[in-house]
Amino acid sequence: QLQLVESGGGSVQAGGSLRLSCLVFGYNAWKYDKSWYRQAPGKEREFVSRIDKGGSTSYNNSVKGRFTISQDSAKSTLYLQMNGLKPEDTAMYYCQATYYSSVFWGRGTQVTVSS
Repeated sequence: QLQLVESGGGSVQAGGSLRLSCLVFGYNAWKYDKSWYRQAPGKEREFVSRIDKGGSTSYNNSVKGRFTISQDSAKSTLYLQMNGLKPEDTAMYYCQATYYSSVFWGRGTQVTVSS
């Protein structure tokens, strides 16, 4: 079992930056591939970015070039550096950890971008 705790959300103006963190607690957390998802009001949850245990990354096209995913050397803290924020980035942001069929989610952190 893993526990994921997000932090770092907040309210910023368009063009601003935020850095989200996700603390991952549990046995063998380093084995898990980790991702960020987001969900805006009235919309489906969508993929934002992923980093696998080998360090390979992928991004939703809508955030490519603006967001950067990373993790610490122990692979127990996940980050999402968000630059050039836009109002359409407003959403609850969730981190996810996956290992084969095991999937764990955090409770989310709110990001609000005003124009």
